[in-house]
Amino acid sequence: MKILAITACTAGIAHTYIAKEKLENAAKELGHDIKVETQGSIGVENEFTPEEIRGADVIVISADIRVNKERFTGKPVVEIPISMVMKSPKGVISKIQEKMGK
Repeated sequence: MKILAITACTAGIAHTYIAKEKLENAAKELGHDIKVETQGSIGVENEFTPEEIRGADVIVISADIRVNKERFTGKPVVEIPISMVMKSPKGVISKIQEKMGK
């Protein structure tokens, strides 16, 4: 499964980047491709290209702040609190995989 994920917390510092790392590790362990865009205190990093968005199976938004979803029209978008990724990143990815049938 090709996953694009956004992580963003209210402060845009620690949890944003910890969640990124946890999602990347969990996806790789479960055999999925992932790219994580962070929306932190220094702005957007690792921004998705239109080609990456077109090729994605699912968009995961793990954020405690509002994230603009307009660019994901037509794609399945899963929104989850960042705390869930912090506690159980593999469980989150497994549940998405189960729901997507991939």
